[in-house]
Amino acid sequence: MAEKDILIREKAEYTGVFDYPEAYSYFFEWFKDDKYLVVEEKHNEKIKPDGKEVTIEWKARRELTDYFIIQIDIKIEVKRMVDVEVEIEGKKKKMNKGLFKVELKGILVRDPKSTWETTAYYRFLREVYNKYIIAGRIDQMEDRVKEDTIAFKEAFKSFLDFSGKRTSPYIP
Repeated sequence: MAEKDILIREKAEYTGVFDYPEAYSYFFEWFKDDKYLVVEEKHNEKIKPDGKEVTIEWKARRELTDYFIIQIDIKIEVKRMVDVEVEIEGKKKKMNKGLFKVELKGILVRDPKSTWETTAYYRFLREVYNKYIIAGRIDQMEDRVKEDTIAFKEAFKSFLDFSGKRTSPYIP
């Protein structure tokens, strides 16, 4: 069985004006551009009296080597989302307003194909390999997981902050 170590947990949230379809595409493309395979495991939408609620769960995976995979688990929640009309550079545009949250888990997966799991002897060799032969490489991979997780969190915050600040409510 593959060894999975959760190395980092991050959260961010934004309240204000945003373009939900544009945000969804931007976040999805952010992972694809960084060569991650993204699988959407859950997508629920509910209409409530105070607005729409959306819950999305993604697993983003990137194979670095045969032995190492970065996995980032993403949970996106949008609450109290309502449609609003805003003015951007003198033009009216339909956007959304509400609370946008993201929770991230950065995970390093070692031996994803369980190659070293077939016998007790191979498991012993894997432990020796991890502790004495590639300990420095494991540290590098752990740093990479943390960097990618934090980079996505910062992209999330920047995108929503930028899209919210370039708008102003339309007043007829």
